[in-house]
Amino acid sequence: NMGWMHDSLDYIAHEPIHRQYHHNEMTFSMVYAYSEHFILPISHDEVVHGKGSLVARMPGDRWQELANLRAYLAFMWGHPGKKLLFMGSEFAQSQEWSSERGLDWWLLQFPEHAGVLQIVTDLNHRYLQTPALWQRDDEPTGFEWIDANDSGSNTFSWLRWDDHGGCVAVVANLSPVPREGHRLGLPRAGRWIEIMNTDATAYGGSGLGNLGHVIAEDVPWHGRPASASIVLPPLSTCYFQFDAPGAVNPGPG
Repeated sequence: NMGWMHDSLDYIAHEPIHRQYHHNEMTFSMVYAYSEHFILPISHDEVVHGKGSLVARMPGDRWQELANLRAYLAFMWGHPGKKLLFMGSEFAQSQEWSSERGLDWWLLQFPEHAGVLQIVTDLNHRYLQTPALWQRDDEPTGFEWIDANDSGSNTFSWLRWDDHGGCVAVVANLSPVPREGHRLGLPRAGRWIEIMNTDATAYGGSGLGNLGHVIAEDVPWHGRPASASIVLPPLSTCYFQFDAPGAVNPGPG
């Protein structure tokens, strides 16, 4: 999906204050997502010939560069489509790739680079363990926007569904402003486990989050029958999964 790649890389390269004017670059891919079987590629062509490494495209100071990268990767893993990440990006290599030298594995001695490698490891594990993130990649019933239009806050939220009605809510805050009390519409009241938070200290983040879970109440929001008040860390992507072992959530529509 070269369209997704170019649009999302263009968006993430903007300073957060300007991202609100490019919001559609992160949502347009869902207009045509089911016209083909897609791979989401971050290929070698994007980290050579003077384009710089993936982390070098990110704006802000060093902390913000890495936070942007972590949030972008989790956004990618939560988006429909198979994943392709070119070598070096999984630990935030600083130099662009060259066929004349190896990767800068020595960077893994630094916690911020080891944290990016850890988040890619955890995203892969979470992906394999969560059918909602891949089972209906090619079906419109596998994806629903919660809120695709919050351009002023640089936030995006959606649901991913599996074949048995289980779902995961993905929420991205691509601004450097932490948002406490952000109300998120959800399909069911109850306990939702925070299964991914790119701002976790283990990844080099600030450690802001939801203490492992949120409680959704019977308060309609975003066209959903329930909602939860959540904390969105700065420059982050979080996943929430309904806590109901053996239960079946209602499917979309």
